[in-house]
Amino acid sequence: MDDNHSMSLDKYEFNKAMQDYMLGFSEGEIGRLFSFFDYDRSGLVEYDEFIRTIRGPMNPNRKAIVAKAFAILDKDKGGFVDINDIRGVYNASKHPDVLAGKKTEQQILQEFLETFETAHNMRNNDAPDHIVTKAEFEEYYNNVSASIDRDDYFELMMNSAWNLDGSRVTKKGWASDDTAPAKGGRAPQRGGGVASAIGGNQAAKPKEKESALPAMNYSEAQLVEAFRTKLAARGNRGIMGLGRQFKIADDNSSGSLDIEEFKKCVHDFRIGLAPKDSERLFRIFDRTKDGSIDYEEFLRGVRGEMNEFRKGFTIKAFKIMDKDNSGTIDIDDIRQRYNAKKHPDVISGKKTEDEILYEFLDTFEQHHSDKAGDARDGKVSADEWTEYYNNVSMSIDRDDYFELMMNQTWNLKGDRVTAKGWAGEI
Repeated sequence: MDDNHSMSLDKYEFNKAMQDYMLGFSEGEIGRLFSFFDYDRSGLVEYDEFIRTIRGPMNPNRKAIVAKAFAILDKDKGGFVDINDIRGVYNASKHPDVLAGKKTEQQILQEFLETFETAHNMRNNDAPDHIVTKAEFEEYYNNVSASIDRDDYFELMMNSAWNLDGSRVTKKGWASDDTAPAKGGRAPQRGGGVASAIGGNQAAKPKEKESALPAMNYSEAQLVEAFRTKLAARGNRGIMGLGRQFKIADDNSSGSLDIEEFKKCVHDFRIGLAPKDSERLFRIFDRTKDGSIDYEEFLRGVRGEMNEFRKGFTIKAFKIMDKDNSGTIDIDDIRQRYNAKKHPDVISGKKTEDEILYEFLDTFEQHHSDKAGDARDGKVSADEWTEYYNNVSMSIDRDDYFELMMNQTWNLKGDRVTAKGWAGEI
């Protein structure tokens, strides 16, 4: 939908998407939908707003867990959480900005409270008052919940963040967590606790020195792994978190990062690389070698290649499509598998069936051809097929989800009729 790669949808893009997907809404209904999706009334639909609206609010099980966390924070049972409540739970004395004299402990605690007010205040155009109501707390977790598919994962995340089962020391801070073993002999994890609950708040960890990793002493593989490890430790939540980080780094809103923006990104997120290593990493991530890193390249650099488990399903699907076992998939292979007669553009006379089938093949050639600078020839090699699914794989966190997606798409188990088409599967 995001035709201009701005990481958001304007009214034109949203309207076009509704029409492209033939959802059947009138112009007035599309306008009302856009207003509903545009949570912060900015005139744009951000990815967070889109996924939140599609997913909806939390289910009752998740709401109960959030209510339990709120009750833990609301120490005086006043029905809201203020600075006096969190002062007994969170220690800001070792925060880097407090140690440097840039901010007071009170300012740090107020910023912590603002985190939970933001989503609710944007919707209602209210100013932060550093008093978190139960509605504001729940609204914050409605947004977090939208990016977590499974209830058991949500419960695990909430327990890790708020110690709902009381199994460890609960007073947290910056570089000053209690290190004595909790019940059962487990020491609390440094850098976890409440910071994890707010999605990797940048203030939640002490600033690392830029010289933490010496320049030019790492192989490419070691350099990329160091970046991935450090970024993962920021508490980002899958694609949703990576998209936000990319957008923050893209200062000129071009949809890509130049070398200075990338170096600033590495610095801002305290990855701990020297400038020369950041420049090397930029060249590694810039797969097309055009002097910029688009979101896809960024995501690929962070996520890396598919594991062997996923590659196995990818190759199995390729062999199914390669009917004549020639080592490439061409229009004759997919003609036997895909029915283009019911495609809207064929029905309207805008395109022929062959044009639709070639566009289908082009989908799998695009990523590999753009990276290698090759012309597209209407044939998909195993490398092009694998390259396409490397990019798909980046947005799927779990192997079992990837397996399910591949089986449903290509019928790897052979348990249903396989000829496919548009609005009329056989």
